[in-house]
Amino acid sequence: MNEQQRLDIATAFIRALESKAKHESMVDKIDEPTLENAYRVQDAFIEIMTERGEEIVGWKVALTSKAMQEFCGVDHPLSGAIFKSKVHPSPYSLDLDNHRHLGLECEIAVQMGSDLKLGESPHTRESVASQVEICYPAFELIEDRNADYDALNPFDSVSENAWNAGVVLGQPLSNWDQLDLVSTPTLLEVNDAHVGAGKTGDALGHPFDAVAWVANHLNTRGQTIEAGQFVMTGSTVVTYFPENRDQVKFSVGQYGSAELTCL
Repeated sequence: MNEQQRLDIATAFIRALESKAKHESMVDKIDEPTLENAYRVQDAFIEIMTERGEEIVGWKVALTSKAMQEFCGVDHPLSGAIFKSKVHPSPYSLDLDNHRHLGLECEIAVQMGSDLKLGESPHTRESVASQVEICYPAFELIEDRNADYDALNPFDSVSENAWNAGVVLGQPLSNWDQLDLVSTPTLLEVNDAHVGAGKTGDALGHPFDAVAWVANHLNTRGQTIEAGQFVMTGSTVVTYFPENRDQVKFSVGQYGSAELTCL
């Protein structure tokens, strides 16, 4: 893939997002739809958005379940960037008309107090724990543009920035450093009805495992999770596709929640 192809695919993706066009795979637009080329396209997307004034404030993990990894033909998660303008405090009013087909994922956001730089050994759950500053209950907004899920592939997922359309952060979890981040129950409520449930460790076993994976992945590509940035660590509840007037709440035990209203 040459430089012009990299920029053309990233630009086409941005235009599709802005026009709310139905999802179309980009695999056929390139001779070698490898993950490395996909991340090169994602880099171009990030470069274009940064030139427009955006700032990376976090990272996300996608394909956290073995089933989804096998379905897409990979044996590890994927990553994407989160921009400052797309991060909102809870409670948040979400205008669904700004999206083609939006999903909500219920996650633990982990904010770092120091940079996770390349070291002599890989980052682990244990090594990142001492560098965590805050944990939040959070929604990730997922824009799939009515994609054909039977045709999902890792090239599209990565090139399209892992479909991140924003984040809603709740208040920091109380006493997060004493919280069982493996087994604490999580709950999704829509209009006061229970819609989904899980545990804080359902995504990759523990939220800090997700942080370690992203840190190691970025380090191999010459990048770093910086102090103050956060990681969306994967959904603990099945993705929910909201409708107008939905009142949505994601709770992490009795320790905190995130809320949004769909307009």
